[in-house]
Amino acid sequence: MHEHLLQRARDIRLAIFDVDGVLTDGRLYFLTDGSEFKTFNTLDGHGIKMLINSGVRTAIISGRKTPVVERRAQNLGIQHLYQGREDKLVVLDELLAELGLNYSEVAYLGDDLPDLPVIRRVGLGMAVASADSFVREHAHGVTQARGGEGAAREFCELIMRAQGTLAAAQNAYL
Repeated sequence: MHEHLLQRARDIRLAIFDVDGVLTDGRLYFLTDGSEFKTFNTLDGHGIKMLINSGVRTAIISGRKTPVVERRAQNLGIQHLYQGREDKLVVLDELLAELGLNYSEVAYLGDDLPDLPVIRRVGLGMAVASADSFVREHAHGVTQARGGEGAAREFCELIMRAQGTLAAAQNAYL
């Protein structure tokens, strides 16, 4: 674990996730009736729940809008959900004003060019291993896992490790 990432993660109070390519593998599935479905990783889901239980707030900002993402956010207890919002930096500013937080207190996990303005602005801006190469190049760090394959869990555990809450969360299962 790179020390500079742990340093950036110490003061995080809000973790934001993109959906397609981050909480999913990036593939879009459409049924013949036009509805859409997505596959999510249970490891990622439990990581997000542990992060919330550690006291870090969570949000999703997605350019797409689907009912399955709303259901997933509710199931995990994600407090803030923004769908169908292409300009993620505008959403970030709205959310920070609402919560009274600074950029330095925010972590963001993304995978593509629309995520890059937020990745570059926040205290801890990371890309998943399967992200666009330009995004990976300009992120503070890159997960070892690909989107939809445990990257969000890795991101959550990095924040918790930096804040000293990971061991207690894990040891609760011993």
